[in-house]
Amino acid sequence: MSLRTTTTRLGIVAAGGAVAALTVAGPAAALDDSNNHPPVYKGRVTAKTGLLLRDAPTRGSRVIRSEPYGKVVTIYCKTTGDTVGRNNLWYLLTDGTWAWGAAHYIANIGQVPRWC
Repeated sequence: MSLRTTTTRLGIVAAGGAVAALTVAGPAAALDDSNNHPPVYKGRVTAKTGLLLRDAPTRGSRVIRSEPYGKVVTIYCKTTGDTVGRNNLWYLLTDGTWAWGAAHYIANIGQVPRWC
């Protein structure tokens, strides 16, 4: 999958050895051929005190925002990152801002998200 970038970059995503840039509009990824839209994945925040969302899939990266317990979030894709609770998967969320949340604290609703 190739990703397009613009001059306004929000961050860099390393997934499966490939490096892709996030833009203000988000990654320009391969679209679902049936309706020309990327697939939609959902999840529910399970962290009792809320989930901190970060600018990279690491525990030490900058916190961008948080989501409360029980909130349903939209997931763009998943990648590996720092381990949280024996789980090294992180989800790229698309609700308002592009931010990373530890998959350990997000319960999938429906399909498991695709790889970034």
